Amino acid sequence: MDGFAFAKDNDISQNSTLDIVGESCAGNPYDGELQPNQGVRIFTGAVVPSTCDTVVMQENTNFSDIQATLDKSKPYQITLATTASIGANIRKQGEEVQTGETVLTTGKRLNPTDISLLANLGVAQIKVAKPLTVGIIATGDELVQLGEPLQHLAQIYNSNTPTLKTLLKDLPISIKDYGIVPDSLDATRQTVKNAIADCDVIISSAGVSVGDYDFLTTVIDDLGKINHYKVAMKPGKPFVFGEFGGEFAEDNKQVLYFGLPGNPLSTVVGCLQFIKPALWRLSGVVENDIPMQLRLSANTTHDIKKQAGRQDYQRASFVQNEDGSFSVTPLSAQDSHRVKQLSQANCLLVLPKDNAGVKAGESVVIEPFAWNF
Repeated sequence: MDGFAFAKDNDISQNSTLDIVGESCAGNPYDGELQPNQGVRIFTGAVVPSTCDTVVMQENTNFSDIQATLDKSKPYQITLATTASIGANIRKQGEEVQTGETVLTTGKRLNPTDISLLANLGVAQIKVAKPLTVGIIATGDELVQLGEPLQHLAQIYNSNTPTLKTLLKDLPISIKDYGIVPDSLDATRQTVKNAIADCDVIISSAGVSVGDYDFLTTVIDDLGKINHYKVAMKPGKPFVFGEFGGEFAEDNKQVLYFGLPGNPLSTVVGCLQFIKPALWRLSGVVENDIPMQLRLSANTTHDIKKQAGRQDYQRASFVQNEDGSFSVTPLSAQDSHRVKQLSQANCLLVLPKDNAGVKAGESVVIEPFAWNF
C-alpha cells in the first residue's frame, strides 16, 4: 500500500505520531537506520525496511491534510487516524512459493497465467514436450484442391482437410498435409507408408467404407491392424480406429490411425467426438488441463423424429432464455452432406442410442460449438 512503514515496537494506536525520516520506493529501497518512533513513507511494491513490521495506509493518517505544507526533503511528523495492526499491508518473501517447490508439473498446458508465473519467477526458458505430428490424408478421384477449377460435374472440392486443420488448431500438435490421394491401391499404400514414417497419428477422410474403390481399409490391414470398425452413431457410422508399427515406423514406434467418413458433417462429428479427445490425451496433457466438452440441458422447441439403435448428433440452434434456461431448435433437414446447415448451427443436439424421438418441450442434451464462445 501507499502509506508509512513503522519501526518495530512503536506506538501504533489511534492519534499516535510518527517521525518520517525517508522514503522506500519501488526499485529504490530505504537503506538507512530507523530509531524508535521513526518510520518511512512507502509506496506500493517497495521493499519494507528490515526494522519495520507494519505499514499503515496513507488514507489512515493525516498526511492528506498536511502534505501541501511539507518539505519532504526533511523529516516530518504524521498522526494516525486509526489504530494500525502489526504486520498489516506487507507481502512477505516466500509466502506463496517456497524454495524447492514445484510450480508447474509435467503435462501442464501452458496458458497466459502460467507465463505470468514463470516470468515473475525470472524463468526465461523451460523444457516443453515435442508436439505430436499428425498427418492428414484426403482420398478420392472426385476431390479437387481449393483454388483449382472444377473440370466436370463428378468433381467436388476437398473441404475436409481445411476443416480438420481448423478443428485441430488449438491442440499442441504439428499437422502434416499429405494432400489428395487418388483411388489407387498403390498410391494409397505409398502415402500411408510415408505418413507412418513421419507421423505419430494419421487421420484420413473417406475411403474407409466397403466400396470397390475404398482402399484404405485394405492398406491398414496390410501394414497394421484395425482395432475397431463402425460406430453406432449418426452421422459417422463408418469410423475406423487402427494402428501401425514395425518396419515402416521410426524406432518401431506405434502410429495410431483414425479413419473418418467422407461426408463433411461426419468428418466434423467424428473429429469432435473421438479424434480431439484422443489427441489431447496422446499429447501428454494432464487430465484436469484438457479442455472439457461442454454439455447443457435444453428444452426442444419442436418434435424430433428418431429411430432407436444409433446415437444421433443433430445440427441445431440454441438460445438462453430470460430465466437462464436454454431452448434448442433442430435444423430442418439432417442429411450429412448439408454443410450450409452445419455453418448455421451453434450446437449439436445429442440423442442417445435408445432414444426413439422427442416431443416439443422435453429436455435434451446439447453440445455447444466451442467457436461460438
